Amino acid sequence: MASIGKIARRTFLIGTAAIAGGVAFGVYQVRKTPPNPLVAGEGEATLNPYILINQDGVTIIAPRAEMGQGVHTTLAALVAEELDLAWEDINVLHGPPAQAYYNQAILGLALPFHHYADSDFQHNMRQSVGMVGKLLNLQVTGGSTSTKDAYEKMRYAGASAREALKLAAANQLGVDAGTLRTENSKVIAPDGTELAYTALAEAVRDVDPPDVALRAKSEWKYLGKSMPRTDVVAKSTGTAQYGADTKLDGLKFATVRMNPKRAGMISYDDSAARDVPGVEAIVDLGDGIGVIASNTWLAFQAAEAVEIEWEPASYPADSDSLRAAIMASLDDAPNSTTRDDGDVTADIEGTEITAEYHVPWLAHATMEPMNATALYTDAGLEVWSGNQAPVITRDKCAAAVGLEPEQVTVNTTMLGGGFGRRAEFDFSVHAAKVAQAMPGTPIRMTWSREEDMRHDFYRPYGVAQFRGVVRDGKPQLLDGKIAAPSVMHNTGIRVIGSPPPGPDRAHVEGAADQPYSIPNYRVTGHLTPIDLPIGSWRSVGNSHNGFFFDTFIDEMAHAAGADPLQFRLEMAQAEHAPSAGVIAAVGEMSGWTGETPANIGRGIGFTYSFGTPVAEVVEVENTGNGIRINKCWIACDVGTALDPSIIEAQMISGAIYGFSAAMQEEITFSDGEAEQYNFYDYDALRIHNTPEFEVRILEANPHMGGVGEPGTPPAASALGNALFDLTGTRARELPLIKTFDLIL
Repeated sequence: MASIGKIARRTFLIGTAAIAGGVAFGVYQVRKTPPNPLVAGEGEATLNPYILINQDGVTIIAPRAEMGQGVHTTLAALVAEELDLAWEDINVLHGPPAQAYYNQAILGLALPFHHYADSDFQHNMRQSVGMVGKLLNLQVTGGSTSTKDAYEKMRYAGASAREALKLAAANQLGVDAGTLRTENSKVIAPDGTELAYTALAEAVRDVDPPDVALRAKSEWKYLGKSMPRTDVVAKSTGTAQYGADTKLDGLKFATVRMNPKRAGMISYDDSAARDVPGVEAIVDLGDGIGVIASNTWLAFQAAEAVEIEWEPASYPADSDSLRAAIMASLDDAPNSTTRDDGDVTADIEGTEITAEYHVPWLAHATMEPMNATALYTDAGLEVWSGNQAPVITRDKCAAAVGLEPEQVTVNTTMLGGGFGRRAEFDFSVHAAKVAQAMPGTPIRMTWSREEDMRHDFYRPYGVAQFRGVVRDGKPQLLDGKIAAPSVMHNTGIRVIGSPPPGPDRAHVEGAADQPYSIPNYRVTGHLTPIDLPIGSWRSVGNSHNGFFFDTFIDEMAHAAGADPLQFRLEMAQAEHAPSAGVIAAVGEMSGWTGETPANIGRGIGFTYSFGTPVAEVVEVENTGNGIRINKCWIACDVGTALDPSIIEAQMISGAIYGFSAAMQEEITFSDGEAEQYNFYDYDALRIHNTPEFEVRILEANPHMGGVGEPGTPPAASALGNALFDLTGTRARELPLIKTFDLIL
């Protein structure tokens, strides 16, 4: 097999069957009529470059970015399952920016009905609406949609390639294709003659790939099993290529220093910086400066030596003012009322409870800081970037340096963490602009950790007010109001110049769309018009609404004198069986009794998000020297489990991400600037305070759910509810370290 490096990205010929002397396959159903994503119906076979076969080997072209979530392994398995490709022969390459790699699943999340209640018709509607992504060139990794989007597309790609290879072999051998079989990257004739796929690369180019049926689940060899990760050897040996590993002949190094108040630059004096040894250029970027030097450390030092006068922030300048603005929006008319069952204004008998919750601004804090490499020449621009949106990255870089998109090549590297941050394009644009200042020289631009932390697109501060009524141990009413700046509006303006139309459903996801039977149930969303940069953070609105909503459910259970797990279970049983299933499962896993020793607390959290219900039980212990998390049990229902080990890893990863934020993470502002600089003042869980995990995967959900994000939303509420069980103090504000003596 050839290494990835031997397959040049510029050899792609998008939209045809020929690729670098080999062949590309990828037949799947789209439309028989001209492209119209809102029209239902069977589609025509279309060629997409998902599989590359040449004399060097077989390469699977992945339409989604690998940022540690294991998606390249699962996407490869989808193809290999149908293609009969030997697992050891699998090679995976990121796809280039192309309409062919559009994400059909992500837009379907916006349809105005509750995801958990999807009928087959509604599920198909989501698929149809998702076709708009083709028109928008929506090549995005996000929304826990990668495997859902690829589930049929890439299996069809493998199946059609398999049958085309059999036809090519039949032509060479002079036999009927129906007598041939495939196994371990070979076509095998009845007499035992074997033809390797690689030997058929030229012959198969003249074969029209047939449209074939997919194999039954009962025939799967790879899917449904825990497969070796395709990237584990490279990552274990240090040979995996991340953005920060990009090496080109004549490479120079750069960094940037941008306005920490997220505004423009009035003036700067770079005289001291120019005297730093190794500095080759200072670049005016408009709202900051770039420094090109002989190594990254010198660039960092020179950037700090530049004297800069910044424009002031256009948003409230400190945390208290920002909080006040968000609180005030609760009194405004709602932007959305996407859940309004019964009548929450009616006079309903029972015990009434109210609560108010607050969550802070949060950074993504990826382990690999933002970076990109760019080479600007007379021929155009080439960019190497770990990004979640190649087409957007290409188009924004092109606009920044005055080129047409077709003059820009974007190479997507592995991502050292994304969580939504690398769906942004700012760091790639910085690299392009700096490279334009030194044509013909490749420039690797790396942000310092401080620049990274203070120039994030943050998870917004949020506040929620809830009122509930319980009677006879059951919920009668839940009325919630949620206020925060809008991620979707902010992102829409940044990417396409305008916010998405209609109510912002993402603003209230995780609260308005939960699978509970509550007779009178309303949630309204209130948007705060603040232009402090915000963006998608792992699980987006579910991340804070899961904490708001599920903590209040816990408060309602206690007010009703009910067991918190049983309270949730009964509501879910009447509304959504798979959700009830994970709640029951996590109770069984944890041995839930509702009773704990004096120094032990247990809490349950539940959130349905991205098509997957997840329940978590957390156990905490008062050690006498602080409170630690002992264990976390997680039950999830993903519908179809394509790779159990990856699902388990993602559920654990999501919970750790949620615990880290819930326990200690917070971004605060003073004079318009973020006050946190590095991991010393914005830390995550470490080995010593990470709990033991146990995960159970269920498959009762009628439709496939996501796995990358759903483990995060229940984490904060489960932990807060456990702390209440332990201490009697209710967690209504994050981070929890403000209220509890946690072991950090």
